[in-house]
Amino acid sequence: MKIKNTPLKDCYIIEPTIFEDDRGYFFEKYNEEKFEKLTGQNGHFVQDNISKSSYGVLRGIHLQKGEHAQAKLVSCLEGKVYDVAVDLREDSPTFGQWFGVELTPENKLQLYVPRGFGHGFSVLSETAVFAYKCDNFYNKNSEGGVLWNDEKLKIDWQLPSEDIILSDKDAVLSTFDDHNF
Repeated sequence: MKIKNTPLKDCYIIEPTIFEDDRGYFFEKYNEEKFEKLTGQNGHFVQDNISKSSYGVLRGIHLQKGEHAQAKLVSCLEGKVYDVAVDLREDSPTFGQWFGVELTPENKLQLYVPRGFGHGFSVLSETAVFAYKCDNFYNKNSEGGVLWNDEKLKIDWQLPSEDIILSDKDAVLSTFDDHNF
């Protein structure tokens, strides 16, 4: 397992060590001990989520606030997504900055999104199956988010805007400037 820094403080790309031969491949998708040693972050996850989406679906930018904040370790099991993390920690040197990375089953990359970050992804393939490991349980009353096309963040979701499909909830999230993180 290799850890690659992103431009955002405490946000990492996880690249597995892959063992391949004529039978196929093997890799360790997650190891709590290695993860904690390499990142310095708590690697104890308590909830796994899977979502399936069609081309153009944009999920985000979501976060859990307060005592229910969640760190996430995310990956794409099928298809191709553009995954985005936004630093919403007001005391962070990278507050208000975002980072995006393409996740696919072929590149086998994972993105670690720490607590206090917003997270979202857009589906670039016909369909995609996306996996989330979360270090805290979901709590509906702690939901928050930032509008996907916020003028201050200017996130490039790697899709034409006319192809983007949003949930009713995601279409009316707060702007970055109007949000209480």
